[in-house]
Amino acid sequence: MSAKPSNAYTISSWVAFIAGVAGYFIGLFRAEMELNEKGYYLTVMLFALFSAISVQKSVRDKEEFIQVSNLYYGISWFSLIASIALLTLGLFNAEILPSEKGFYAFGFLLSIFSAITIQKNTRDKISYENNN
Repeated sequence: MSAKPSNAYTISSWVAFIAGVAGYFIGLFRAEMELNEKGYYLTVMLFALFSAISVQKSVRDKEEFIQVSNLYYGISWFSLIASIALLTLGLFNAEILPSEKGFYAFGFLLSIFSAITIQKNTRDKISYENNN
């Protein structure tokens, strides 16, 4: 595949990423939680972003017949699933309003989705430039 992503798609991916991450972090900063709880949610978000990008890269590498070890591929998926499970567990047990729980969940999911999309767009753009 050597199609260059459109500027609109690239920009909308970045806008979604900024909105998701900024909303999550602003909500976290303003939350009335203990510092250790805030640290938990911060770490889970960073872990999720890294693992989501890692999953996208390893899946794409396999599709393009670039060697990826099964161990790395499995750890990438495990990390993403673990980060989602950790956020779910944390929000389930958190003593915050249900609307706040939903806010964090949607900011988290938007951030993960847009991080994957940004990685895809970056890789598509590089592939397009190398083929043309």
